Amino acid sequence: MSETPIPPQTPLLDTVTGPKDLRGLSIEQLTQLADEVRADTIHAVSRTGGHLGAGLGVVELTVALHHVFDTPADRLIWDVGHQAYPHKILTGRRNRMTTIRQKDGLSGFTSRAESEYDPFGAGHSSTSISAGLGMAVARDLQGGKNHVVAVIGDGAMSAGMAYEAMNNAGSMNSRLIVILNDNDMSIAPPVGAMSAYLSRLLSSKPYIGLRQALKQIASVFPKPLEEAARKAEEYTRGMVTGGTLFEELGFYYVGPLDGHRIDHLVPVLKNVRDAEIGPILIHVVTQKGKGYAPAEQSADKFHGVTKFDVVSGAQVKAQAQAPSYTSVFAKALIAEAEADDKVVAITAAMPGGTGLDKFGEKFPKRTFDVGIAEQHAVTFAAGLATEGFKPFCAIYSTFLQRAYDQVVHDVAVQNLPVRFAMDRAGYVGADGATHAGSFDLAYLGCLPNFTVMAAADEVELMHMVATAAAHNSGPIALRYPRGEGVGLELPKRGVVLPIGKGRVVREGTSVALLSLGTRLADCLKAADTLAARGLTCTVADARFAKPLDKDLIAQLAEHHEVVITVEEGSSGGFGAAVLQYLASSGRLDRGLKIRTLTMPDVFFEQAKPEEQLKAAGLNAFYIAQAAVGALGLDAGKTLPGLASA
Repeated sequence: MSETPIPPQTPLLDTVTGPKDLRGLSIEQLTQLADEVRADTIHAVSRTGGHLGAGLGVVELTVALHHVFDTPADRLIWDVGHQAYPHKILTGRRNRMTTIRQKDGLSGFTSRAESEYDPFGAGHSSTSISAGLGMAVARDLQGGKNHVVAVIGDGAMSAGMAYEAMNNAGSMNSRLIVILNDNDMSIAPPVGAMSAYLSRLLSSKPYIGLRQALKQIASVFPKPLEEAARKAEEYTRGMVTGGTLFEELGFYYVGPLDGHRIDHLVPVLKNVRDAEIGPILIHVVTQKGKGYAPAEQSADKFHGVTKFDVVSGAQVKAQAQAPSYTSVFAKALIAEAEADDKVVAITAAMPGGTGLDKFGEKFPKRTFDVGIAEQHAVTFAAGLATEGFKPFCAIYSTFLQRAYDQVVHDVAVQNLPVRFAMDRAGYVGADGATHAGSFDLAYLGCLPNFTVMAAADEVELMHMVATAAAHNSGPIALRYPRGEGVGLELPKRGVVLPIGKGRVVREGTSVALLSLGTRLADCLKAADTLAARGLTCTVADARFAKPLDKDLIAQLAEHHEVVITVEEGSSGGFGAAVLQYLASSGRLDRGLKIRTLTMPDVFFEQAKPEEQLKAAGLNAFYIAQAAVGALGLDAGKTLPGLASA
């Protein structure tokens, strides 16, 4: 007798238009839905590229949260927004997932402008608990009853801000639910059936009620007995669950739970939802890349991916025409470290992104990854500098913003020779506004004692690393962009540049184009365009935003009718400093025409870098157009056929 075939499951994801459609589903249906969401996530990211591993690890958690909580009335905050791809699929954005991280498409992170289900935007990490506490207190002040849930993980708990927020929340009685997504097993004891049972027990109303009652009874004891009772209960629970740290911060701890078992998650989430106590932390253990073998086996490589083949996991890599600036920085720093054993390197949880993984392979004892802790990284570097070491603090421009007080107070005021290597300076394409390195020229250029450099190409970057290594008279920073260099042959080691001196790359008579950083290539293209129309240009590479090469600037002002500064940074940076110098020196009184081309005063969302540069007016055509306009010529007649460049 043959067995009856098992009928295929009816797809559920096609029936989901929003979280409300999850609330009547059974545990078995939710588990099936999670499998479908995981497959959909893999399919979408394989076509667009983006963040994959973290999202795959929270599929079941995402499904369970939207099943239990009444989003968007209940606020669900995703820390480090790249965990949120499954969340986007379930909140009405499934049909737009193939536009993620593309121009006019979905953001790669959560975005308040994109959906009511994203109550807080997150590109940088470790903000969710602070934002959630603010929302919870606002709810209490207004007499609301909704829930606030913050999901923090993927390394974000290594940042001090998370503990500052927990410390504050623990001293208050606002209902706030924090879910710790522990996806690297860094603090998790074993999970399983017993742990799930204990978590359900500890989150149940009878237990919570009994615990609160015992606390009240103990409070009438003499103080020594009350303290003894409190400690006995706390340490007993700590031995069972491992949550003593969070209890000390004032949170009611539940966990650890298997984050891939919806039948474990749902009852605990319901218990916690219905509990009438202050802040609660649920400890959930997940596996990054869960359910997709290539991502499970190589979580680091599948954190952020290009387009890839779903079957093999092979990523589609564009053929590189030149080495990346990041790899050139690593090469240059290794060369300096080979020559000087005082050179050390510091990263804040981005060894691969900054190239320090290569440095670490060569010099493991001189490489320090401090976690997502930029403030600590800067002051740690300052401490090393006081003892005669040469610390290179390699931090993305956008992330260095998080440590500005330390840059000012612990480095600049004390004039300590900390070297700042700022990767991803300028526009960064698909990562959008939160990751663009827009402001470093402005926020470092205003600080006394600082030297600030910007590399025009990969060879210049090597020279600037050598210059920073040799500079011992105060803090020094160098900035360089994401992406490839221009294809120049690299020296074995950079040469030390004279501080505050630029260079003339091309000489002309009509217009002076003074570039800082990698806009130099487009300045040269603009000069070619103008030369073809009888307008010769001097093109200069400033190299230094601070100190300014005043002799070079004075020479350009003296011999040209128009001077145009060009930088891939915000207003208030290099161009502003040049303009201030020209004004204070009286050169503007002689009829000099000066134009400063900077990033416009807007945040640009995701698009290709070349699209962002065009929108910003910083490509070769717009540089040429600025020159023509400053000369009083008609751009339409002078630059015919180029308006769409």
